Amino acid sequence: MTNPIRNFCIIAHIDHGKSTLADRILQHSKAIDTRNIQAQMLDTLDIERERGITIKAQTATFDYTYNGTEYTLNLIDTPGHVDFTYEVSRSLAACEGALLIVDASQGVEAQTVANTYLALDSGVKVVPILNKIDLPHSDIDSTCLQIEEELGISTVDIACCSAKSGIGIEEVFKRIIEEIPAPEIHLDRPLRALIFDSWFDIYQGVIILVRVIDGSVKAGDKIEIFHSGSVYEVQKVGKTCLQFYPMDSLSSGEVGYIIANIKNIAETQVGDTLFHHGYREKIVALEGFKPVKQMVYAGVFPMENSDFNHLRDSLQKLALNDSSLSFSPETSQALGVGFRCGFLGFLHMEIVQERLEREYNLQLIFTAPSCSYRLKLTQGTEIEIQNPAEFPDSSSIEALFEPVTRAIFHLPETYVGALLQFLSERRGEQKDIKYLNHHRVQLTYEIPLNEIIFDFFDKIKSLSRGYVTLDYEIIGYQQSDLIKLDILINGKPLDALSVILHRSQAYYRGKALVKKLQSVIPRQQFEVALQAAVQNKVISRETIKPVRKDVIAKCYGGDISRKRKLLEKQKEGKKRMKVVGMIEIPQEAFMSVLSIDDE
Repeated sequence: MTNPIRNFCIIAHIDHGKSTLADRILQHSKAIDTRNIQAQMLDTLDIERERGITIKAQTATFDYTYNGTEYTLNLIDTPGHVDFTYEVSRSLAACEGALLIVDASQGVEAQTVANTYLALDSGVKVVPILNKIDLPHSDIDSTCLQIEEELGISTVDIACCSAKSGIGIEEVFKRIIEEIPAPEIHLDRPLRALIFDSWFDIYQGVIILVRVIDGSVKAGDKIEIFHSGSVYEVQKVGKTCLQFYPMDSLSSGEVGYIIANIKNIAETQVGDTLFHHGYREKIVALEGFKPVKQMVYAGVFPMENSDFNHLRDSLQKLALNDSSLSFSPETSQALGVGFRCGFLGFLHMEIVQERLEREYNLQLIFTAPSCSYRLKLTQGTEIEIQNPAEFPDSSSIEALFEPVTRAIFHLPETYVGALLQFLSERRGEQKDIKYLNHHRVQLTYEIPLNEIIFDFFDKIKSLSRGYVTLDYEIIGYQQSDLIKLDILINGKPLDALSVILHRSQAYYRGKALVKKLQSVIPRQQFEVALQAAVQNKVISRETIKPVRKDVIAKCYGGDISRKRKLLEKQKEGKKRMKVVGMIEIPQEAFMSVLSIDDE
């Protein structure tokens, strides 16, 4: 008898129907009771449902009978955003096949291309599926042509479906069983299992999702995690399908969970290899493991200093379920005590911010994000910084290196000119331009990550009226002429508003930033000077005029000297106030650095 196991995942561009198709598959296979059906069943976080994106990978194991044979299908849900590309690659490594979902009304998008190449590089079988064929503006022929020309995948006899209405779901099951190869079974080899996700449960500790490659594992076994070297005793093993189903063991080819009384989620990193303790010399770790690397950093401060301990406890709890979040204490002259947090990307940062404010009831100030820079100092040492406050004096820097991304844009031909000009302004270097058909274009650029931080996504969406899609990846570091731009308020630097940028942009961005701050900082009873400075040299200035109180309103007639005396008294009072006065700066001022308009 042939192997009845099929391990597969679903990959797609955002909003092409990945989670909806997973719902229909579970419903059609009767893996869940019809009474319990709801949208996005594999998305467990509220923010996942609201935004329509998948953040945490989930699994579902269920049986399906096809041509009289019962098959065991393991669906591994994958995150759906560029920030989580590494997690997608590990989910792919746990599968033999991937359903590539393409929206018949939108066609091939940037992440469709990126995820397809990721799947092909992982060696999995890619099965294309056309979704949303029931929409009135769907174009099946044009979408098939795009798949063949852009992805090199044959669309002869392609499966078509509508995940929302349930059309063609049986055909999807047929493709899963007939086209996705069964896993190779190696029960006689020592245990090797791939960790592709994990989370913390307050009652059971860390729960690990694994794909068993070789051997088997059961309760009572002593296991070791390759890169962390930690040893644990297995408490429970089993499979999941929206809830836990304990099993006696997990064997080669199967997907399931392991509970081993693990307290620290950092020891179960995605992509690591799990094996029986004592077999380290006899096994080879699975390929593809990468330590978690944060790419975007931002300061997180409580609105009230009394909430600092609450913020620290909340970050610790959040990190129990998100090993890719890092944080360390930070002190700001303007904002007090807080934390410097590291994130996988901008979406990851937004998710953490929303969860802290929503789930832990915190009012927070997030400073403008920055990336990681490498500096070679004149004395020969090399350092890495993530915070503009750590930027050393320019005289001590011999060379500075910034991260560079390879970005792929898909957009209608109409908007190419505007996007090319914008990317040129953002120090982008064109690597390729490809006309996919008579109205769609694919652009490949190398752009510094520093440029993507500042108001990038909103601008390209505005230029293309929302029709552009973007996928990017970090490809390395390049030497660049970067400087630190300081913002001074009444002559005192505000460290939370400092940014690192290219020298050619310092004047324009500094001028725009102080102009923006002038509009968001409320007027005081004294004059406030806003200045942008580079290396202690002021390059731009704006002034917030004081609120004037009419102190002579009650003077009805009389000698002019009486009025002059009152005005002189007011003038002296404003001087004292300017010396000791504290300026209240609203939260939007700290994020204004992200939304300034380039002149």
